Amino acid sequence: MPAQQPLAGQVALVTGGSRGIGLAIAARLGEMGARVAIAARDEKRLREAATTLRSRSLTVLPVPADVTDSSQVQHLVQTTRQELGEIEILVNNAGIGFFAPAHELAEADWDRVMATNLKSAFLCSRAVVPQMIRRRRGHVINISSLAGKNAFAGGGVYCASKWGLLGLTYCMAEDLRSYGIRVSVICPGSVQTEFSPHAGKDPGKMLQPEDVAHAVAMLVTQAPRSFISEVLLRPTQKP
Repeated sequence: MPAQQPLAGQVALVTGGSRGIGLAIAARLGEMGARVAIAARDEKRLREAATTLRSRSLTVLPVPADVTDSSQVQHLVQTTRQELGEIEILVNNAGIGFFAPAHELAEADWDRVMATNLKSAFLCSRAVVPQMIRRRRGHVINISSLAGKNAFAGGGVYCASKWGLLGLTYCMAEDLRSYGIRVSVICPGSVQTEFSPHAGKDPGKMLQPEDVAHAVAMLVTQAPRSFISEVLLRPTQKP
């Protein structure tokens, strides 16, 4: 296997893959030789992302899906398996945020954030993990945030979802490690994306989506007898 393509022959599924962090992760895994399925709700944007990746000679399958809906998740996983093969790398990246004091947010805001940031990781993992267990190998990587470890004003609902994702990750890791499946979480600090513009911060000092993709690449190329359960990712300079 060429050193520059350590994932040759493997299949990866990246949720929230049409832009930002998810698109950067999909590109990095594709460059490493994986066949990559990307999922997002916005079909137009998803297909544009696929065109961008294919222009770089990467193998990509765009599958429109709302990953908060179990039936759509099942369709996403089945389509990926049929078109690309068994999934060996799952990156649960889909995420949104509403930022205001928790008592000022509507119940619908809570439900939407929890469904996208936490429930989707549960649904996608539940759909993919059984085949990993049968094959006794695989990676599940959840994209959380340093907000899952640090409180800040106006972050109640978002932080709660990311703290929950950490708990889910750690328990899944214990459930699955004996099957050769490595479950890890990446907690980035401020990343320059359109999702989180971070007004007042210097974009040149912020993390870039490619920095998160680099951490994913590190996790899927670990030595066989160990696994990194958590990555805290910060910029070298405070933005």
